[in-house]
Amino acid sequence: MLPEGLPMGMVKEFEESMRSALLVRQSFLDLRDNFRRIVDPPLLSSDGKGLKVRKQIVLDGPANCGKSITLAMLVHWAREEGWLVFYVPRGREWTHGGYFYKNPITGLWDTPIQAENALKDFVKYNESLLKQLPCHIFDPVPLGEGAGIGLLKGVDSVPVPESSTLYDLVQIGIKQTHAAVGVVLRLRKELSLVKDIPVLFAIDQYNNWFTFSEYEEPATMRSCRPVHARELAMVNAFRSMMHNSMMVGAFSHSTAVGKLRKDLPDVPLDARVNLPRYGLDEAAAVCHYYLRQRLLPQEAFSEESWKKIYYLSNGNGAEMRVLLPLMQ
Repeated sequence: MLPEGLPMGMVKEFEESMRSALLVRQSFLDLRDNFRRIVDPPLLSSDGKGLKVRKQIVLDGPANCGKSITLAMLVHWAREEGWLVFYVPRGREWTHGGYFYKNPITGLWDTPIQAENALKDFVKYNESLLKQLPCHIFDPVPLGEGAGIGLLKGVDSVPVPESSTLYDLVQIGIKQTHAAVGVVLRLRKELSLVKDIPVLFAIDQYNNWFTFSEYEEPATMRSCRPVHARELAMVNAFRSMMHNSMMVGAFSHSTAVGKLRKDLPDVPLDARVNLPRYGLDEAAAVCHYYLRQRLLPQEAFSEESWKKIYYLSNGNGAEMRVLLPLMQ
């Protein structure tokens, strides 16, 4: 269901618990119901509460509170519902590594390797849906520099036939490295025009798109200027939440970009949602689950012992998973 890859926290949970199972938290149910109500307005959550309905949300909160896992679960649910989801599980990779070239026409930096990888990931799960959705924009896709091979001579664009589907468009970028960035930018516009099915943009490590990238531009003979993420063509096209599309971005403290200001550029002021760490009831459910999985010493397990670890870790799920087997 997530061929693009699982978040590291989910991988560690599956490995250490030796079972592909997760706790369904109220914070996820609130997030799910928020987007469900957008697509089906008459629908109400079971308790009549939940998040304020909003199309753009930024998931924030303390380290190891489950932001990435919550986002991945939302992607899984949306795909089960038949939605078209553009999922980026590692937003940091859009700002680090590979080749980067300054496009003389746009003034932004093209990253063809990241573009090709994004298109390949997008088509892995969505191929059948993409083949059913026609393109709405038939302007030629501009060509840029290919990954390590420069510009094509005598050719500056690739045509998009009027019978093309979104799958055909994606294949242009996958098969031709010079067109990869142009296709990703065109795809962003095309997805905003899809009306037949719900479309969701889900970006993990979203905070990496509000700070400096790994890239540098020569400024003088002896100095370089760091390139900000907003100067990268792909990030520039997908970062903004000032639109009518459904979009969720999850911050990742594991990528350590530093603390960002509360009023982020191109993000609605009320978009940020803080996810809590485990509450006492959630911690109890997790501890008894680990006990059933025989990950904890049964002779040392008691309500008092697991509560001590809960308070010691301040509800940090990752720390609890490490400390619980050590209880005596």
